[in-house]
Amino acid sequence: MSASKLISKKAIRCLGIAESFSKKFDRSILAGVVMRRDFLVDGIALTTIKLGGLDATQGVLEIYRGLKRNDINFILINGAVISLYNVIDLPYVHEETGKPLICITYNPSKGLEDLLIKLPEGTKRVEIYRKNGPRRKVYLSTGYPVYLRCFGLSITDAVKLLNSYTIYGRIPEPVKIANMIARAVLRGLYTDDEKHV
Repeated sequence: MSASKLISKKAIRCLGIAESFSKKFDRSILAGVVMRRDFLVDGIALTTIKLGGLDATQGVLEIYRGLKRNDINFILINGAVISLYNVIDLPYVHEETGKPLICITYNPSKGLEDLLIKLPEGTKRVEIYRKNGPRRKVYLSTGYPVYLRCFGLSITDAVKLLNSYTIYGRIPEPVKIANMIARAVLRGLYTDDEKHV
C-alpha cells in the first residue's frame, strides 16, 4: 500500500515500540503495541534487549515477527538510540518488515557520534547511527515540536499519521502505551521504589 493510500485508509494499524530500563538490570524491556486509528489496542508483544548492547535492531524485529500480523500498516519507534546507546538500524528494520517506519524523538541534539565512538564496538555504533540519517524537526497539530526520521513515506505523510494518533502533547498514543507497558513489566521485576525510564 502506498503512503498516500495509507493516509486515506480509515482502518489503519500502527505498531508502536518503546522501552523501559533500570541500570540495576542488565536487560531492558521492549514493548510493542498494535493500535488502530480509533485508539483501540488489539495486540501487544514484549522482548528484552541488552543495556549497552547492539541487539536493539533484532529486538524490534522480534516484536514485529512475534505478533504474526499481516494487518500492521506502519511502525512507530520511540527513539533510535535506546537502552544505554543500543542503536537501532532503522533502514534495516524498514527493509526487513516492508512497512513504512517513523522514528520519533523529542529533544534537540547535536548528535551522539562523539559519545558512541568511545563505547565498546563504537565504530559499529557510529556506522548504524550515520546510516539512520539526520532528523527533521516538525510540529504536530497539538503545537509541539518533534524530531523524525522516516523510511518508506514522506515527512508530510508521517506528520499526518502522527497527528491522527496524538490526542494531546507530543507523544503519540501507540508509543505512550508501549512505554507504560514496558515500565509496568519492569516494575514487576523489582520491589523497591526506583524510578525507571
